[in-house]
Amino acid sequence: MPVDPGLKIVIVDESPLRAAILDEGLREAGYVNVICLKERHNLLARLHAIDPDVIVIDLETPSRDVVEQMFQVSREVKRPVAMFVDQSDSSTIEAAIDAGVSAYIVDGLKKERVKPILDMTISRFRAFAKLRAELEQTKTQLEERKTIDRAKGILMRLKDLDEATAYALMRRTAMNEKKRLADIAQSIITAAEMLK
Repeated sequence: MPVDPGLKIVIVDESPLRAAILDEGLREAGYVNVICLKERHNLLARLHAIDPDVIVIDLETPSRDVVEQMFQVSREVKRPVAMFVDQSDSSTIEAAIDAGVSAYIVDGLKKERVKPILDMTISRFRAFAKLRAELEQTKTQLEERKTIDRAKGILMRLKDLDEATAYALMRRTAMNEKKRLADIAQSIITAAEMLK
C-alpha cells in the first residue's frame, strides 16, 4: 500500500519510549502527520477534536478498565484502530474484535513492523466498513420491501385491486410526485392507520 504522507495518525501511549518507537517507525515509513497523546484523560474528546485518520494504541500491560476504555474509543471514533499489547487472552482479543479494533497485535512492537501493520489496519477497516455499509443497505432494502408489500395489501383490500395493479398505482404515484416508492408506501400505511 503506498504511503499517504498527509494521513493524520494519533499514537496513544503513556510510555514515552514505546511512543517513540511507534513514532519513529511511522516517520521512517513516510508518515509525517503523527501526533502523540501521552495520557488517556479525556481521550475521546481529544480524539474527536484531532479527527485522526488512524489511531495507534499501545498498552503495555493494560488493566480491564483501560482495555474497555480503549474499546469504547474504537467503537465511538469509527476509524482504523491498531492496538499493541504485551500480553493478552482470548476473551480480550474477542472483545477487541467486537469493539471494532482493526488490528490487535500481541508482543509485536518493533519499528520495522509498524508500516505493514498500519497498512493491514487500514485495509481491514475499509473491508469491514464496506461490509457494514452493504449490510445496512440490504437491511434498508428489506424494510422498504416489507413496507411496499404492506401498502400493496392495504390498496388491494381497500380498492379491490389485484397485486400488479396496486403496485402499478403506487409506482405511478411515486413518479408523479417525484418521491421514492417506499415513501409513498409509508404514506399509504400511515393514512390507513389513521382511518382505522
